[in-house]
Amino acid sequence: MGDWILWSFWICVAGGGYAIEVAHCNFWLRGEESWRDEKFVRRLASSYGRNAIVEHFDTEGYAGNRRISIQVAARELRYAWFSQVLANKGLRYIVTGHHRDDNIETLLMNFFRGTGVAGMRGMLPRHQEIVRPLLFATREAIRDYAVERKLRWVEDSSNASDNYTRNYFRHQVIPVIEQAYPGVLENLNASLGRFREIEVLYRQAVETRKKKLLEFKGNEVHIPVLKLLESEALGTLLYEILMPYGFSPQQAEACRELLDSASGRYVAGSTHRVLKNRNWLIISPLETRAATNVLVEDGDTRVAFAGGVLQMQRLAVEKAGGLDQGPRVALLDASAVRFPLLLRPWKTGDYFYPLGMRKKKKLARFFIDNKLSVVQKEKVWVVEMDKKIVWVVGMRIDDRFRLGAGTKEVLRIGWEPA
Repeated sequence: MGDWILWSFWICVAGGGYAIEVAHCNFWLRGEESWRDEKFVRRLASSYGRNAIVEHFDTEGYAGNRRISIQVAARELRYAWFSQVLANKGLRYIVTGHHRDDNIETLLMNFFRGTGVAGMRGMLPRHQEIVRPLLFATREAIRDYAVERKLRWVEDSSNASDNYTRNYFRHQVIPVIEQAYPGVLENLNASLGRFREIEVLYRQAVETRKKKLLEFKGNEVHIPVLKLLESEALGTLLYEILMPYGFSPQQAEACRELLDSASGRYVAGSTHRVLKNRNWLIISPLETRAATNVLVEDGDTRVAFAGGVLQMQRLAVEKAGGLDQGPRVALLDASAVRFPLLLRPWKTGDYFYPLGMRKKKKLARFFIDNKLSVVQKEKVWVVEMDKKIVWVVGMRIDDRFRLGAGTKEVLRIGWEPA
């Protein structure tokens, strides 16, 4: 049992036990013909006792705003909308009318564009919520079936234009290949099946290698460089590791160069960064901070910020002896602290007097001495008073605010990381 949304109006045949909805996208790319198609779908759906779900799109505007092709824009728009229809209607699958010839064209376009194993296996009969039940049938066989049973359809006039890549392959490239290899379509269709099976084995091998290499630490992934360098098919393996984090093949190649680079070098993608940190590659999310400065007023007991939460309390000095004094706690002489305080990320040029030292030290050097990676440095916040750093949060207080013989009241600041 299952519920289906059907796109490709000319295959509107309901199977027993299935609830089917008919969906149509009007991209308004062909003027009056677009309106003709919509009216046809509505009439056809009605003949099967269904109401067509129709959506109109400003496809050209969408493509222009995102600087993508019309074909890519139409694909993004329709599948995003189909997913919404599934959710709104409580349906499970999107059924499309892609056939064998479409899949062969996809294979060839992927090959000439440059692709991996997934591109060579073409479209799958079922992928997530998308089902393609006609991949076994040729375009000609489907047309013959429709003619024999007097089924109606309309033709998209843009299918005759070679301005689109798929049409160019269909009308120009494939016929030329068929002259040299008359059985090429059957051969390529058989290759699609073999590549699907190859991809299964490929995925199994990649996942096995990834399990041996990747160490997950919070929202970071750590990869031992020396172990990675011993891997066969290093470039392909590294790309498969990085692809889920939005890295392109070209960016993956740049990340490969990090293996022989100095510590601290990195490659940034759209959402993640790959950092070389000594003998490790570290994949981590790019830091985004909604507020970079947080004011801490006298009397505040709890302050939330991007790095976590600060909790503050005042105590008599005689009660401070038994308090936790780990790196996540700052015990300050309350008389030396004047509000408001400023909580902010550290910046280049910052310096302080580390507890126990009489000479100032730049935070950049302090981080090097403490062997912080680039990613760790980006997460450091400081508490500041009158342009003086009171506490490098989670690391060390400034010596000028330490408890002394004359301290009567203690300001305790505790940090809970995000």
